[in-house]
Amino acid sequence: MRSYPRNSPEAAARIVALVLIADGHVCRSELDALNQLDGAGQLGLEPDGMPLVIQSLCEDLLMGAYAGGSMMACVDDGVMALLMAEVDDPALQRKVLQLAVAAAGADRHLAEGEAVVIAAARRYWGLGDEADAESRMAADPQAA
Repeated sequence: MRSYPRNSPEAAARIVALVLIADGHVCRSELDALNQLDGAGQLGLEPDGMPLVIQSLCEDLLMGAYAGGSMMACVDDGVMALLMAEVDDPALQRKVLQLAVAAAGADRHLAEGEAVVIAAARRYWGLGDEADAESRMAADPQAA
């Protein structure tokens, strides 16, 4: 798996991308939700940057999936820890979590794989109730 500079737009976007692909497919509603929130811009990516990060992540995971049979099979706790460690800025962590929750909830179904990645982010970054409230606000701005 390639590594990115700590707190880089690509490192942050890769975690959002991992949530997007965790259920085996990326729904149009998830991408639309990210676009509405200017997810790429919030993370410091060019407007077309998110699809490139998703593609790079899939390529990396497919290289490891050859033996395991599925892309997510090679994302164990160690890999998850390495990915989460590349984002250690608390403000960026909250932003990533907000975008990931908004995208995962866009299709009105939180798949098990999506929940696993979101829970890992909360656990590794020490984000809990405060992040939950912020994430709900990001996912449904009308609730404010």
